[in-house]
Amino acid sequence: MLTPIWGLPENVIGFEASGRVSNSDYKERLIPALEKAIAESGPVRFLYVLGDGFDGYDPTAMWDDTLFGLKHIKDFRKVAVVTDDSLYAGATRMFAPMMPCEVKVFPLSERDAAKAWVAE
Repeated sequence: MLTPIWGLPENVIGFEASGRVSNSDYKERLIPALEKAIAESGPVRFLYVLGDGFDGYDPTAMWDDTLFGLKHIKDFRKVAVVTDDSLYAGATRMFAPMMPCEVKVFPLSERDAAKAWVAE
């Protein structure tokens, strides 16, 4: 499930993943929120937290993520990924150089630092 993170600085969009993330989570929550923010303000700063209860993605959700990312590759100013999951942290670090924006991974214990960094 994807849940919006409230109380972030005005220029930051945030979501927290918990349980299993599905195709409908992307299509009904994440994609509309990001597309609205991009249309209103241009490139966004994105905080993405894979919390303690995160259990992975359905294959169709991964596909949605890939398609959205390709379509909007230039629509991100900064991306902060917060996770203790070594697989997702490693994958993010591996693909970060391919992004035309700053991407940084933070452990869950540094969630506040991630919020501050992505808002800078």
